[in-house]
Amino acid sequence: MVAALVVAFFVFAGVYADILWYDQLGFLQVLTTQWFAGGTMFLIGFLGMAVPVWVAIQVAYRSRPVYAKLNSQLDRYQQVIEPLRRLAMWGIPALLGLFAGVSSASRWQLTALWLNRTASGTTDPQFHFDTSFYLFELPFYHAVLGFASAVVLLALILGVATSYLYGAIRVNGREVLISKSARIQIAVTAGVYLLLQAVSIWLDQYSTVTDANANITGPAYTDVHATIPGRAILAGAALFVAILFFITAFVGRWRFPLVGTALLIIAALIAGSLYPWVVQRFQVDPSEKSLETPYIQRNIDLTRKAFGVDEVKETNYDATTDAEPGALRSDADTTASIRIIDPAVVTDTYKQLEQFRQYYQFPAKMDVDRYTVDGKSQDAVVAVRDLDLEGLNDAQSWVNTSVVYTHGYGLVAAYGNQRSADGQPVFMESGIPSTGVLGDFQPRVYFGENSPTYSIVGAPKGTTPVELDYPSGDQGSDQKYTTFSGNGGPKLDNVFKKLVYALKFQSQEIFLSDSVNDDSQILYDRDPTLRVQKVAPYLTLDSDPYPSVVDGRIVWIVDGYTTSDNYPYSTKVSMGRAVEDTETPAASFANDDVNYIRNSVKATVDAYDGKVTLYAWDDKDPLLKTWEKVYPSTVKPMSSMSGALMSHVRYPSDMFKVQRMILGRYHVTDPGSFYSRNDAWVTPDDPNSAQNDTKLQPPYFLTLQMPGQQNPAFSLYSTFIPESNAAKSRNVLTGYLAADADAGSTAGKKSADYGSLRLLTLPKTDTVPGPGQVQANFDADATVSQQLNLLRQGSSTVINGNLLTLPVGGGLLYVQPVYVKSKGSTSYPLLQKVLVSFGDQIAFEDTLDASLDVLFGGDSGAAAGDQGSETTPPSTGTDQPSTGTPTTGVPTTGDPEKDAQLKQLASQAQQQLKDKDAALKSGDFAAYGVADAALAKTVSQMISLLGQ
Repeated sequence: MVAALVVAFFVFAGVYADILWYDQLGFLQVLTTQWFAGGTMFLIGFLGMAVPVWVAIQVAYRSRPVYAKLNSQLDRYQQVIEPLRRLAMWGIPALLGLFAGVSSASRWQLTALWLNRTASGTTDPQFHFDTSFYLFELPFYHAVLGFASAVVLLALILGVATSYLYGAIRVNGREVLISKSARIQIAVTAGVYLLLQAVSIWLDQYSTVTDANANITGPAYTDVHATIPGRAILAGAALFVAILFFITAFVGRWRFPLVGTALLIIAALIAGSLYPWVVQRFQVDPSEKSLETPYIQRNIDLTRKAFGVDEVKETNYDATTDAEPGALRSDADTTASIRIIDPAVVTDTYKQLEQFRQYYQFPAKMDVDRYTVDGKSQDAVVAVRDLDLEGLNDAQSWVNTSVVYTHGYGLVAAYGNQRSADGQPVFMESGIPSTGVLGDFQPRVYFGENSPTYSIVGAPKGTTPVELDYPSGDQGSDQKYTTFSGNGGPKLDNVFKKLVYALKFQSQEIFLSDSVNDDSQILYDRDPTLRVQKVAPYLTLDSDPYPSVVDGRIVWIVDGYTTSDNYPYSTKVSMGRAVEDTETPAASFANDDVNYIRNSVKATVDAYDGKVTLYAWDDKDPLLKTWEKVYPSTVKPMSSMSGALMSHVRYPSDMFKVQRMILGRYHVTDPGSFYSRNDAWVTPDDPNSAQNDTKLQPPYFLTLQMPGQQNPAFSLYSTFIPESNAAKSRNVLTGYLAADADAGSTAGKKSADYGSLRLLTLPKTDTVPGPGQVQANFDADATVSQQLNLLRQGSSTVINGNLLTLPVGGGLLYVQPVYVKSKGSTSYPLLQKVLVSFGDQIAFEDTLDASLDVLFGGDSGAAAGDQGSETTPPSTGTDQPSTGTPTTGVPTTGDPEKDAQLKQLASQAQQQLKDKDAALKSGDFAAYGVADAALAKTVSQMISLLGQ
């Protein structure tokens, strides 16, 4: 008894903790709705199974022959069972009811969606039902029929077993004797079972709209002309046999229903398998292409609609492969915005420059956002400085990990298109305390992707703060402390709550420590994705939440999807397989195989107090409308979004990956070409992935101007190559897909262009190199190899950044930053070179401007100075110091004072060149960068004195 009470209290503690968490967040109704719905469905499932089974056993027992003569074997069975009869007659239904109740409770969502279903306004082309019938009604009807069939079948089996055990059914040689009462019970139960099967077979007609065939999903010619009519016939046959069983209950003749059952099985084999095979083999296969055309068209149209690619703007792009002088003039804004900072490479750079203390950390991959600076939108590589308790090493006491070190600090952002003279990122927001161009904002990060399991924060007013805020002073010698003042978690304002959370986290300190007071709050479940998932369990969440400074706060922006696998005529894809690439590991989704997806919700999580806000992004989505009825008042309208938040909303990457997978085949809208599959595309492998672990190239965010656009826009893009293995090895580019990712900055209203998908289709006769081929050309180029070998001197490592593709200059321009990381535990990647490729031509210089000028004959039309070129001296093309002595042949001005200064500066330049050379040979690229910056400054001063 004591053990049971202890277990019960542990369970209660977990339940009560959930109540406190949801209530503090303002989403208690989400929890109570789940409990009420689950509890109701458990009760329905329990009673729906237990009562019919109990009735079947009771009827069979109570109608048993009282004076039946049993054989000795049955008599022994009765003697064994009789002492347990009452327990069995009640226990068996209760046990089966328990299993049925648990199963029903776990599927309460089906019932909730059916009760709150919302019409979509779109009908399917075969049965002309609203698609909501397949999304909400058909799955529910199938579930109910499956449950009812199981109940009736178990009732039949247990009724027969009880009747046999107590003599209502006797076997006398070859003769089976059945009492009248048993006959009525068995015949009626069997008739009900067949009646349920008739309804189920009838509904199976409609299930064909999501069945996969050899070429398409949905009913094809054989299904329409054989399978569907066959199922309708079988449903009628099952209904007829059910009637025969009902008749038998009264007339007592078993021959007709038994013969009918045998004929039903034969009919099922003929109508369900043989006849469709004959139609497919002898009618469809010889003329498959022509006969399947209308059904292929259905599949194309509805798949494109289900995945939101039906309005993609497709353009034939006759890409040139020759770099002509001045070709980039019309694309100057795009080339000036090219992001040369790779968010997947610069993590170590951020750590060395911005981590400051060992108890901070940055994520393995930065995020890409954009901010308006001096009236101009700038792509930014951003990350929060999160907490890392592992960095405390031996100081990981409970007080430190739970009370003192409670939060990260600050958002770090670097210009995506700039670098310093030595190859470092140029930060627009950095430091502790945070300084930069983003204005004043709350920098503390209590809720992040790497926050501690729990922290205890808050204290009475006037008490000395104990939470470490940030290091300050020279080299972080001083510490600043703070006290959390928000509403971020349940309060520990009484002994009972302290006990509850001490049990939940298995930590006696929560209950005993004097650091926990009546003003304390406990913060937990702090990952932004987890918080959104708990308050909106119906959403599938994007794998890449990202932080932004919005209205003076750091907020996490999380994209939420509503998905289904029941959309008619739409092909299913695996979300886990679609999103996996070199930057995103394989993910597991609750509903992995989907054939319908909408980015229906944008969610935000405040990094300071953890507040979760859900916004209806696609208010026309029937799934979201239905879930809003299930959880009323939990989702705010888009009109509630501020302009600042709108300006940081971007097109979701996981949805884009699913769409690019679909468009690999479904960019083809002609049924004949689709059937032949002679123009199928795939996403190329990332040229930077390891040879033994090749993964897809991820899509990239950057600002570009697509053909047909008036101005550059923040976009997400990806490329395509042919599907066949032979063409894939050549890596020839066939398509270029971009999504307008900028929602604008108007409060409550997204830009009309947001989400526009633009597909550039390259002519099949052209051989525009794909990413893999460009990378291979880059690696094989003799000049490039020579320079890379120089960069590798001193055991330095060369790191290829993301290979970007831009439709500019009438062709496709490839840009790849190249980083160098010297040896040493404190080293970090520095951007030293930029690869540019156009067609088969390659340039490899210190800056993007220089590379473009080399490639386009010194007349690229690019906006110079955006990549730090004004602080970088002219390149010799090999990163070797220039030959000759700067003091020889120094120009003069005729002014003795200026000439003297020039001579002195020339001497400085000579020494700086020597310093650069020495640093390069030793592999010390930090010293190389310092000398390079000093040389650039000296040259600039000389030019100024010369008046040029």
